[in-house]
Amino acid sequence: MTLKDFFKNDRYAVFSGIELVKVEPGHATAKMPITDMHLNAGNVVQGGAIFTLADLAFAAAVNAYGNLAMSIETSIRYFKGVGSGVLFAEAKIVHLHKKLATFEVRVTNEQEELIALFTATAFRKDIPLNFD
Repeated sequence: MTLKDFFKNDRYAVFSGIELVKVEPGHATAKMPITDMHLNAGNVVQGGAIFTLADLAFAAAVNAYGNLAMSIETSIRYFKGVGSGVLFAEAKIVHLHKKLATFEVRVTNEQEELIALFTATAFRKDIPLNFD
């Protein structure tokens, strides 16, 4: 099983139309084409959809180190509403420790405008993930 196969089991992200584009330890990118199901009553992408996009990129980047990691703290700031196009999330490691890892995820649109900034810390368990 590959890491991308592992995240096919993240049913909510798959249902949301999110695709992992690139995954490596400490770095991942994901994209989400915006559809009507992502829009709130104000016709902009619902905050939870943006959060899910960022969270999947973070999860992929931290789990790519090979041990199961679970989020213990997250924060998101929204800067700009968007109602069409494609959103991208890029997760990058900020600090890596044996048990904790902190990441920053920038969510942007097709014009590379900052839509949201997500930060997260994961607890890294002693449970190996077996990827090919």
